[in-house]
Amino acid sequence: METVAAARGDAPDTEGHSSMQLTIIVPTYNEAPNISELVRRITTATRGLDTEILFVDDSSDDTPAAILSVAETASLPVRLIHRNHASGGLGGAVVVGLKNAHSDVCVVMDGDLQHPPETIVELVDRYREGGVDVVVASRYVSDGSSAGLSDRSRVLVSRGSTMLTKAMFPIRLKDVSDPMTGFFLVDRRSLDVDNLKPIGFKILLEILARKPLRVAEVPFAFADRHAGESKASFKQGLNFLAQLALLRFGKMSLFAVIGGVGAVANLVIMWVLQHFGVDYILAAVIASVLTIAGNFVLQERFVFQDMKGEASGVWSRFAKSFAFNGAEALIRIPIIYLMVNTWHIVPVIAAAITLAAAFVVRFVFHSLVVYAPRKSGKRSAARELVEELDRQATAPGEL
Repeated sequence: METVAAARGDAPDTEGHSSMQLTIIVPTYNEAPNISELVRRITTATRGLDTEILFVDDSSDDTPAAILSVAETASLPVRLIHRNHASGGLGGAVVVGLKNAHSDVCVVMDGDLQHPPETIVELVDRYREGGVDVVVASRYVSDGSSAGLSDRSRVLVSRGSTMLTKAMFPIRLKDVSDPMTGFFLVDRRSLDVDNLKPIGFKILLEILARKPLRVAEVPFAFADRHAGESKASFKQGLNFLAQLALLRFGKMSLFAVIGGVGAVANLVIMWVLQHFGVDYILAAVIASVLTIAGNFVLQERFVFQDMKGEASGVWSRFAKSFAFNGAEALIRIPIIYLMVNTWHIVPVIAAAITLAAAFVVRFVFHSLVVYAPRKSGKRSAARELVEELDRQATAPGEL
């Protein structure tokens, strides 16, 4: 359940200035010590603009209270949306902000002051020049700087991630030096906001990869945190890789990657068990059971995350997945036996062939049965099958 609270300050003083409506979207997670200074600096930086600040908060601390307290005395409108269920992480919070902004022109920035509010006016000025849908604040152009990254390893990870992302989207990102930044201006009228499906921090990548947009950049210096601790983690790194694979290759390909990992694990487990004297049929059974469970966990997290909310419960999904994969294994293992004993194929090679053959059927079953939405309304099964197969196999990727 999402709770929404609003607090408004006095209207900004725009006399003698060229006023422009602007919503500044700030996704926050446990940033209470930074709120007052952030609002103060945004207020100063955007004087002359018709600005509101919209916090979309997923915090477990007193950040919402800090926001409402600051809003009582702020000289510009401050609004708060506190999410009880933080779907999509930081990227999901930005999408909520885009949907609820009072202005079509939105600036997205972090709440820790590593994105200097003083750069907002540069983003706005470049947007006003025209010819762009997105203005990116870049650490890697002209006078930009990534000095605020905590150590050399994070600099290397940031640079490497940027290179990987640009290599995966050479057309969409050809004019973007910093697709990983969380600091940018976007005209939401150029977006299909409902089609954004973020699963982590990198919302700009999600926006730029979904459709062609006109992009410009301005430099900024990534600063040290004002207070609090960084939210970067190994988990966020995995989310980024999953998001990148999903955007570039589509859901079916990400399913294939996880299936490939499971297939390799299956073969390794089977080989190890045979090495210790276990019969290859029993080894294949054990390997299948372990990898079926492991694949389900990974698919839940990285492939079908956006479909879980409308599907049946997790134990029901697991039961369907396990039952199907178990049945598929019962069919596949006799085929392995036939291939080994009749055609004299090496057991591991035989297992690899059958796993590859089962991939498409497995994907179709999971998309249309395991993660099928609960029924509401009457539509033909044939039509649902065709539409869902088309959506799952082709969404989305760079053409």
